Amino acid sequence: MAHKITDACIACGSCVDVCPVEAISEGDPIYQIDPEVCTDCGTCVEQCPVEAIQPE
Repeated sequence: MAHKITDACIACGSCVDVCPVEAISEGDPIYQIDPEVCTDCGTCVEQCPVEAIQPE
């Protein structure tokens, strides 16, 4: 199951650099996770400073 980024996202970009499969991209106005690419590793969840990434 993929993760998703909620409206709590502050668009800091810290999650992008830690994603091992490059599933996260800049959206408008918040970042987005491609569910087809996400491997559900949870690395981005640990990195997010505002806890805006949650399981879908």
